[in-house]
Amino acid sequence: MKERIAAATRQSGRNIDEITLVVVTKTFPVTDAQILYELGERNFGENRNEEGLSKKELVGPDAIWHFQGQVQSKKIRQITQWAEVVHSLDSVDHARKFADADNANALKFFLQVNLEPSRADRGGVSIAGLQDFLGEIAGLKNINIIGLMTVAPLGVDPEGAFEEVAKAKNLVQKNYPSITQLSMGMSGDFEEAIKYGATHIRIGSSILGSRPAQA
Repeated sequence: MKERIAAATRQSGRNIDEITLVVVTKTFPVTDAQILYELGERNFGENRNEEGLSKKELVGPDAIWHFQGQVQSKKIRQITQWAEVVHSLDSVDHARKFADADNANALKFFLQVNLEPSRADRGGVSIAGLQDFLGEIAGLKNINIIGLMTVAPLGVDPEGAFEEVAKAKNLVQKNYPSITQLSMGMSGDFEEAIKYGATHIRIGSSILGSRPAQA
């Protein structure tokens, strides 16, 4: 996997140091995260509070934990107890609750971009709505927006999707200079994502194999 990531960065004229590999360990046993930590990995992705918190306590202290699931209001305070990066902020109300949480100052956020607005099951802010969303949360304390996140829709060319979000990032960055990162690309399309500026790629199955069924 590291060879494929390195090759994709070279082909895109980028530096490997620009890419953060987030190993998606959700539903996998903590022993997998512990082995990966011993092999040098430091960024791990989870989407369940209980699982994230328990793994955080059993993996090295300098591991960085990323929350990648859909945010639920009642879970926000719990998320702040273990996650350092949230990849799926898409609600002004949720942003306000994060701002009021005890240790929200430790978190960094990606705004989730929805490229399939017709699908009710897809979270995220439309590209057209990004500027307004950012304006509404601009005054909130401890809300550090570092970038945009997206998932390429199934059945479409991922390059087109990633290019669209990269252009959106460049536009919003003019008014919000801290928005420099792009979380996009998974096992099946991370090479295309790197081509269009991804800084964080979220990979699970290509590293850990088939995902165990969730209870």
